[in-house]
Order: sequence, then structure tokens, then C-alpha cells
Amino acid sequence: MTFWDKNDLRDPNVGPGKTVVLGLQHTFTMFGATILVPLIFVSLGIGMQPSVALFMAGVCTLLFHLITKGGVPLFLGSSFAFIGPVIAASFAYGFENALGGIVVAGCLYIVFAILVYFVGPRKIMGWFPPIVTGSIIIVIGLVLAPVGIDMATAAGAGGGSVVPDLMTMQNILLALMSFSIVVVVAVFFKGFLKALPVLISLVVSYIVALILTLTGAVPGLIDFDLIREAKWFGLPEFTMAKFHLGAIMIIAPVAICTMVEHIGDIMAINTICNKDFLKSPGLHRTLLGDGLASCLSAMFGGPANTTYSENTGVLALTRQFNPNIMRIAAVFAIILGFIPKLAAVIQSIPTPIIGGVSIILFGMIASVGARLLVDNKVDFHKSRNLIIAAAILVLGIGIGPTDGIPIKIGPVDFSIFGMALAAIVGIVLNKILPGADDYRKNISDAEEAVKNADRDGNDNDAVPETVAIDNPEADIKTEAIKEDNA
Repeated sequence: MTFWDKNDLRDPNVGPGKTVVLGLQHTFTMFGATILVPLIFVSLGIGMQPSVALFMAGVCTLLFHLITKGGVPLFLGSSFAFIGPVIAASFAYGFENALGGIVVAGCLYIVFAILVYFVGPRKIMGWFPPIVTGSIIIVIGLVLAPVGIDMATAAGAGGGSVVPDLMTMQNILLALMSFSIVVVVAVFFKGFLKALPVLISLVVSYIVALILTLTGAVPGLIDFDLIREAKWFGLPEFTMAKFHLGAIMIIAPVAICTMVEHIGDIMAINTICNKDFLKSPGLHRTLLGDGLASCLSAMFGGPANTTYSENTGVLALTRQFNPNIMRIAAVFAIILGFIPKLAAVIQSIPTPIIGGVSIILFGMIASVGARLLVDNKVDFHKSRNLIIAAAILVLGIGIGPTDGIPIKIGPVDFSIFGMALAAIVGIVLNKILPGADDYRKNISDAEEAVKNADRDGNDNDAVPETVAIDNPEADIKTEAIKEDNA
């Protein structure tokens, strides 16, 4: 059995051609967020290149799948959690030293993975119960909410063309169109098309924008100069990382937050796919893959990479869990990194269109966090749980991604930012407050549920109703896919 075949999440009713199309959808899904991070840096004079971000996202996703034995359907893309610290470190110590800080943050993942390997995931997971991981995931989704709104109104930086502020209503209508198409496709379409809400929304919305531009109804909606001036082939402009203690102290603590996010993503994927990835390939392998990916990316000028909740949201929408789909998306990302002309076409998608789709996808992140709390029956009648959730939510959301709290220890000055502080406070409160639930028992119960499902002959790639969009009609019907294949 080859690496590419080593998974039991493949839908036998979806052939190679449709698998490629599903991979392309994940490429579109990750593209806006992956390229948005370097575009924000470029707009501030920080030299991170979008082509490098795309190339490293693809390479690092393949590296992650190699380390995790090709069995976990996750995509790695640019991390939003590091934006504020990287900006601060770049202005203080230079972009190359900020990259070094990301490399060290990735090394913390490796240390943590070794600890998980020797101590065991269940003891480690006692430090990250659902009240902590669920609340942190909610914070990550809600922190991204202003990004989605800014993209929908074209009020901030974006991955595509930006319509002038005087045309805000047109921006909102474009965002509403792409948003509505996702909803309609996910809820009302049948067969294979039902599995492509994001891709269909982007393609249809782009065609409408193209017509509006060519007819002169909305001039400048699509930037054809961007496409015309882009080269057909070009190597990414890599930048080698350097290291400075000050930059490391600013950026490395964010790894605490992103490791919590990683654990939350693995728990969400467990529920979505009805498989225990904590056991196989193991939490230590997923952490190791994530950490090495960030190290590799930053070493050559790319952003920190993280397991992409946006693509996890697409999994919940489409119910297609074959890891090969993510690897195909990774190959597309690498190709885009080498072909600026193709990247420019996707980049020319008007920002409001991407924003409309992002509103759903970013909201899905927060929804998955809330669902994690519900599925694990977190008791909010307990004061301790209310206090932990309250502290995480207020600290994580209230302290902006660029509003760090300055800390001085002797000659060393650094800052700690909202999500990292929220993660630390949540973990500490969970340990010192009495009355903690036995989360390890919840993990054992989840494993037993998966075993029972296997014994009863249920498909592992069936998603629980509670994970998908809150509508039973949003389910993808296997029989409909069979008819579409016929």
C-alpha cells in the first residue's frame, strides 16, 4: 500500500476526477487566508512574499501528511495568530529575525510532541480539556470575524481587487451574493454539486464580477493589469531566517495558543471523521508535523503554518474526508507558487467575494468551538467553567492581535498578545480551580464510540449531524453521489 493510498476515509463513489475538483475547492478555500497574511505584511513594508506563502503551504502540508502517515485530512496554511507578534518583531528587530522567532515557535511544538510521546496523550490532554480548547477555538474564530467583515466591505487589506470605498454598497452586494450561493448550494443542491459550495460560489461570483467589469457597470472591479503584468513562470523570492532573542521572546509564546488551536482542530477532526486521530497516527505526530512545517516555512521566508480551520469547515460542509484531497490542494498551492500568472487570476477575485465566503468559514471556526463544548457536555452550571470561559473569551478578544502587553524581565523586553495570554490563563485556571471534569474519561468514551460504530458496520466517513451546518438537509447523500457517478 503506497503512501497516497494509505487511508480508509476515501469515498469509493468519488472518482479521481471529482477528487481533483474537491482538491481545487480546498485550494480556493485556503487561498484567500493564506495570501492575506503576506499581503498584510507587504502593505506594512514587511518583506514576506505571497508566492512564498503559497509554495510553503503546499510543501508543508505534504510534509505534515508524510509525518502523520497520510491519514489526517488537514491542510496547513498561514497562521493569523502570528500576525501581530511578527509585525511587532519585524519593526523592532527586522523581518529576518522575526522569521527566526517563528522557527523557535515551531521548535516548541517539537518539544511538546516529544513530551506527548513519552507521557501519553491522555495525561497531556488533561491540561487541555474542552472548556479550554473549545473556548480558544471560539476566540480564534471571533478574532477573525473583523477580517471577514473588512474583506466583505473591502475596508481592509485583501487578497483580491479592492473596490473604492465610495462603492461600499456594491461591495456588500457582492459579498451577499457569494455568501448566499454557498448557503444555497450547501442546503438545496443534490448529488456531487452539493459537495462544492465554496468553489461554485467563487466561480459564479467571479463570472458576475467579470461581466460587471467588461460592461462598464462597475469599472475596475477586476484588476486586469494584475493578470497582464504577472509572469507565467517565476521562482518564489525566498528569505533566510535570522535569530534574535528579543524577536524570539515576542513570537515564541504564541506557540502556546496555536498548540491549543492544533489540539482543538484534531478533536474537531476526530468528531467530523468519526475517527480517533489521537491514537492513530497519534497527537505527537500531528504536533511534530505542524511544528516542523512552521520551522521549514519560516526558515525560507514563509509565515508560520497551522492546521487550517477554514478547510476543516469545508470538510464539515462537503463530508468528503479523503486525505488525498488535501494533498491535491497542496500540489495546486505549490504550482501557484511557481506560476504568478495563475496566482494573479485567483488573486484578482474581488475582495468582497472572498469576504462573503469567509464570513461563513470563519464563523464555522467559532461554531466548531461551541460544538466541542456541547459534544463534551461541558457543565456551565459550574462556576469554574464559567470563569475559565469568561477569562479566555475576554482576554482573547479584548486584547487585539497587535495590542501586546509589555513585559520586562531584567534586560529582556517582550510582549504577550491576547490569544497567547488567553491560552495561558485558561490552562492555569483549569489546573488550580477545583472541580475539574475527568477529560481523559471523555477521550476513552469517544474511542469506545468509534469502536462501536466500526463493530456495527457504520462508515467511518459518516459525519455526526451535530457537526454540520444546523440543518439536516445539508447532509450529503451517498445515494445522490452514486447517481451523479452513474
